[in-house]
Amino acid sequence: MHNDYQVEIRFADIDVMGHVNNAVYLSYFEQARISFFNELVGKDWDWYELGILLARNEIDYKQPVLMSDHVIIRTRCEHVGNTSLVFAYDIYRTPKGQTEATIAAQGKSVLVCFDYKKQQKIEVPAEWKERLA
Repeated sequence: MHNDYQVEIRFADIDVMGHVNNAVYLSYFEQARISFFNELVGKDWDWYELGILLARNEIDYKQPVLMSDHVIIRTRCEHVGNTSLVFAYDIYRTPKGQTEATIAAQGKSVLVCFDYKKQQKIEVPAEWKERLA
């Protein structure tokens, strides 16, 4: 299972060098993750009982993303553990006036399943495991 999320680049995302600032990529990953989870479990998901915590992020920058680029993030679950998930992201950019997309960055996130009501980590729900297999 994967999810493609179209990024809307905002003027505030751009740094003095004219490209998307490196720190903004983490916000893009977050938006793509939410889109992925909406597809996985629906928008009526009870985050307090079957929540997730972000434990780790990593990013490899390949080329800059400009404000005029068309940007898609492809998100997939790369690994399902007992209490954690590893998400992988490929950020594709298509420069204005071109048709071929290239990878601008790649990243990973480690997410831990968490019950906010009980304040403890929990196992990855069985229905998630089934859909992600």
